[in-house]
Amino acid sequence: QARLEEAGGGLVQPGGSLRLSCAASGVIPRFSTMAWYRQVPGKQRELVAAIIGGGDLRYADSVKGRFTISRDRVKNTVYLQMNSLKPEDTAVYYCKTNVGPNDVWGQGTQVTVSS
Repeated sequence: QARLEEAGGGLVQPGGSLRLSCAASGVIPRFSTMAWYRQVPGKQRELVAAIIGGGDLRYADSVKGRFTISRDRVKNTVYLQMNSLKPEDTAVYYCKTNVGPNDVWGQGTQVTVSS
């Protein structure tokens, strides 16, 4: 059974950096899309960044130039490097992949950007 586990969230000041990690276990196809989403209370979950299949990258306009998604296939882990963080980046960040028709989500990690 596929499983995702996020880590690396926390409290950071505006302008600071954090690196989130998403460790995958179980049966996940090698070229599955891996993505990061975020959600704040009262709003829909939104796509932040994704690695599509063979390696194409996608970013939300709000994070372009500040966030970088990467994948370590040996460790079966996806990272989200977040730089120049802003208060509006505060959210619960979720990792997601798909196994066939089924979406697989992690439990989420809280990121709070505040002085």
